[in-house]
Amino acid sequence: MAAAPRADGSENVIATARHIVRSLATTSEAADDMMRILSAFDRRLSTVPDLFSPSPCAAGEDDAPSSAAAERVIFHWDPSNPDSLLWDSPDTAAEYLSAVDEVLALTATSRGDLLACAEVTLQIAITRLGDEFRHLMIQNTDVLDAENLHDSIQRLFLSFRSSMSDAAVEDVEGSPLSEQCVVARATTIVLSETQIPNLIRPEAISDLRQIADRMITAGSRNDLCRVYTSVRCNILADCLTVLGADTVSSKEVRRMEWKTLDKKMKNWMQALKLVVGVISAERQLCEQILAGSVDLKEECFDEVAKFCVMHLLKFGEAIAEGQRSPERLFGILGMYEVLADVLPDIGALFLGDSKDFICEEVERVLSGMGDAVRGTLAEFGNAIQGETSKKALPGGEIHPLNRYVMNYIKLLVEYSTLLNQLLEDGSIDGRDSSEGGESMTPVAHRVLLLMSYLEVNLEEKSKLYEDAGMQYVFLMNNVLYIVQKVKESELMVLLGDNWVRKRQGQIRQYSMHYLRASWTKVLSFLKDEGLVGSSHGLSKTVLKEKFKSFNFAFEEIYKTQSAWKVPDPQLRAELRISISEMILPAYRAFLARFGGYLEGAWHSTKYIKYTVEDLEKCLADFFEGLPLLKDSCMYSISQVLIF
Repeated sequence: MAAAPRADGSENVIATARHIVRSLATTSEAADDMMRILSAFDRRLSTVPDLFSPSPCAAGEDDAPSSAAAERVIFHWDPSNPDSLLWDSPDTAAEYLSAVDEVLALTATSRGDLLACAEVTLQIAITRLGDEFRHLMIQNTDVLDAENLHDSIQRLFLSFRSSMSDAAVEDVEGSPLSEQCVVARATTIVLSETQIPNLIRPEAISDLRQIADRMITAGSRNDLCRVYTSVRCNILADCLTVLGADTVSSKEVRRMEWKTLDKKMKNWMQALKLVVGVISAERQLCEQILAGSVDLKEECFDEVAKFCVMHLLKFGEAIAEGQRSPERLFGILGMYEVLADVLPDIGALFLGDSKDFICEEVERVLSGMGDAVRGTLAEFGNAIQGETSKKALPGGEIHPLNRYVMNYIKLLVEYSTLLNQLLEDGSIDGRDSSEGGESMTPVAHRVLLLMSYLEVNLEEKSKLYEDAGMQYVFLMNNVLYIVQKVKESELMVLLGDNWVRKRQGQIRQYSMHYLRASWTKVLSFLKDEGLVGSSHGLSKTVLKEKFKSFNFAFEEIYKTQSAWKVPDPQLRAELRISISEMILPAYRAFLARFGGYLEGAWHSTKYIKYTVEDLEKCLADFFEGLPLLKDSCMYSISQVLIF
């Protein structure tokens, strides 16, 4: 019968020392040397005379023969030499597991030195099993192919685009921010389970389960948990790297070029949807491998899943804390939408305190992104007001600021539902969200504010032109562009007919101001003041001067305003008609009344250079944005007069 265990635990120390000596010493002399070394660490060993005697696992008990065989199998596979693996041979793995089972049974029925010996042997076996478990997990992980994975995502993206209406695609592609917006919306599509890769090859699950069961039975839950979570976290980190969602700090985000950051934001949105599916598969994997312990299964899953989610949330947090650059807004909105969309799915993966923790972390990042959206919108408004370029565009065309802002605002409206939540206070800069007594949504008010900044800026930019007529052409072009962008998008619903009618009225006013600024002086030469004296009759000298002045003024305007650009064909035609109605009837009447006085006069064509038809033809060249060409009206007439 085995001796009772010593109260000071000496039997464990002695059993361990015996195993060390028996494993390493080949002679009694070597055993004595090792004993002296070990005694220096623990004086209790100096009192043991039979340290090199046969192991109590191999003698003195009924189970000795089988336990000795099990011990030999376990000691044969040295944990310090993992180059040769048990599971390279199914028979060898089965033999080793059988030996572990025998030692486990021995620890349940033995006492004293035999128990201590069995526990030491078991610890060596568990260490070996932990290494084997790690190798099996790594070797049997399906390697993610980045190219194939991204090809799959691209196919989803193209499928999404094909489902959009042609008009919607055209609207989005009209903006420099279009790709960002479309990708953000595309990633809200839920991926099917067939697109989630296997985490572990199915044929390895049974082997991993057998190892895990024995480690759990041996009381090595912590060791098993440490091995499992470290391997799975490393593998998932590699997975995220393949998806382009590797860890990036706030400092790195601040220093990153926009093109690189833009790509990372898109990758993050794509990865987030995939990761929800991967985490779901991770729970299934835990249930398959760690079924021997409900608590351990939940603990390992929580740690791995938290690692994955927190890895992604760190980038979201870095973006939320980053610069409030206007070009980032749609990326942030896209990230917010995707994260908010997967929040219920993520929360459903966790239980108890872990669920509360993860949901609170996601909500915290969403809150930060909401702050970033509001701050970025405010910064965008500041940027519109602060754009003070002093170079006038040639031809009075649509200003690039106008194009950028209106395309930006058009895309902004695509996120109306989300933005109404983020701007739900209903006021901006302390003002009530209403116009003309009508209540407005937060998005509508914000859009109006941004557009008012734009209109004020364009008004200031019109003053860069010295020619008053060109100032009004510039304003007509740019206000009409704003109206067109509103009418062809959801902005029309947001702002309403009254807003559009008011801007159309502005364009008509600018047209009248243009006519007065450019043509009043020309028209003054077609009046009869100074032609008829009280006693001397009609003054041909004055008449000739009037024709000459009219010709010169018209030609100067022609040379200038044929180079001006009115891109919209309808506005261009309406302006030409307005000029014709103002000038041609007056010229026709003046020519009919006074042209006869110069007929037959020397060089009469020097004064009467144009017929009404000539002028009408010349007006067709106005606002084309082209220099005086050989096929232009003015060039043709001048050539006729020369010859």
